[in-house]
Amino acid sequence: MQHRSLGSQGLRVSALGLGTMGMSMAYGASDDAESLATIRRAHELGIDFFDTAELYGAGTGSNEILLGRAVKDFRDEVILATKFGFDMAAEPLGSGVNSHPDNIRKVAENSLRYLQTDRIDLFYQHISDPDVPVEEVAGVVGELIAEGKVKYFGLSNVGPQYIRRAHAVTQVTVLQYEYSLFEREVEEKILPVLRELGIGLVPYSPLGRGFLTGQVKPGSEYPADDMRSWDERWQGENYTYNLRATEQLKELAAAKGITPAQLALAWLLAQGEDIVPIPGTRSAGRLEENAGAADVQLTDADKQRITEIIPDGAAGSRYPAASLSNFTTD
Repeated sequence: MQHRSLGSQGLRVSALGLGTMGMSMAYGASDDAESLATIRRAHELGIDFFDTAELYGAGTGSNEILLGRAVKDFRDEVILATKFGFDMAAEPLGSGVNSHPDNIRKVAENSLRYLQTDRIDLFYQHISDPDVPVEEVAGVVGELIAEGKVKYFGLSNVGPQYIRRAHAVTQVTVLQYEYSLFEREVEEKILPVLRELGIGLVPYSPLGRGFLTGQVKPGSEYPADDMRSWDERWQGENYTYNLRATEQLKELAAAKGITPAQLALAWLLAQGEDIVPIPGTRSAGRLEENAGAADVQLTDADKQRITEIIPDGAAGSRYPAASLSNFTTD
């Protein structure tokens, strides 16, 4: 597995990471034994960058505990990233935020314990908190770095000015943001700022929450606890448009002897050496397929054809309007 530098502060990770959210939430029932095997298989394949968050365990630490168990025997060979910023007491889950200094410290201590580690390699603010200035957030994480409890500071779901303000207090190493053939919002205003400041980009949902794997069905056919049941991209005319684009991407991938997922991940990797996607999966087989994308080379003709197929991303919003209103875009 190739490695890349994320940011200008010395963080090097495998060209593809592994997101573990789906092992605990969002995509229906999961199996811990299968998830543990998948994480360990990722390590065998040379993937050393693993992503979790307080939110993914609904405040119980279950996702972090799972990841900690999986990597315990090779902890020093991997990079563990986790996140703070949601209010776990708010209902429904994910509807409240909390980046007050005391909560950041509480989450850090919990994460250290759940992950069975003495340091968090990358600590993200998961979402902005309108009641806490980003300078205060960055200051607290800077203190945690000075104390040796955190190595690198990351941000997620925020825009250019927010990034600049945080970076002026404590250097930001990584921004995590949704980015894929389906979602291009980051390209126009955010990516140029990241490159100006020497900040790496970690795209989450790089396979369009599974749509870009080419194995999809309408939203109505997913169970209620699967986010695709309400995601706009799986509904009505949006679904029809997106499915048509995906079918054309499947044809291009087949002509190259690769899968649609490998094509989508290879496209992301080709957008810059400072980009490391974190596709999530619970399946070791799917993981192996995704890992193969690191060896795929796209020609200029391939890239042009991809642009023709899906020039502006998917039809339909990535989150409901109420949820998007919580994201800081400036």
